[in-house]
Amino acid sequence: MIRSSLAKLAAVGALTVALTGCALLKSPPPVQTYRFGGAAPTAAAAQGVALTPLSLRRVQFPEATGSDRLLGVTGTETAYIKGARWVAPASDLYLESLENAFAGQATRVRLMGPRQPAGEGGTLIVDMRAFEARYDAPGAIPVIVVTANARILNGRDTRAERLFSVQQPATENRVSSIVEAFDIATRDLNTQIVSWTEQNAG
Repeated sequence: MIRSSLAKLAAVGALTVALTGCALLKSPPPVQTYRFGGAAPTAAAAQGVALTPLSLRRVQFPEATGSDRLLGVTGTETAYIKGARWVAPASDLYLESLENAFAGQATRVRLMGPRQPAGEGGTLIVDMRAFEARYDAPGAIPVIVVTANARILNGRDTRAERLFSVQQPATENRVSSIVEAFDIATRDLNTQIVSWTEQNAG
């Protein structure tokens, strides 16, 4: 009888250890990665118009939004959106999207990226001020807010400066809809920056 009880206890103990091991080995919930600001259609330069070379400095982002995490803001509270990451830091994705926008839309300006030699037509500086999903209340459908300040420098002198801001409501409070709204807002912002730059450069 004692041996039988001891055998049962041993079996229960072994099962407990096995279940504990399974719990420790359980994989964390998967994190889906996303991107924004894909390539734009290629534009044709205006006939007989010399392209103005313009240097682009690396775009600066606020510390809270420049990484691969999506920031949500509700009033004075902030939190990163769970289960979603950008496939690369947002600052890198945005720089790529801006370069693509100029390559696809500009007809008078040739943008020289941060890794290229400086252009002779001046320097474009874009500082991101806001890149976030704003909620009126917890669980509400957010509005994506993308705000950037752009300056065109001629040497040390500011030739032109403007603050751009786009607000794009998501269709649902779902990560896929939020990412889509980020993409739309970014494309809109870039289109405005390209148009303004062409009006003021050179």
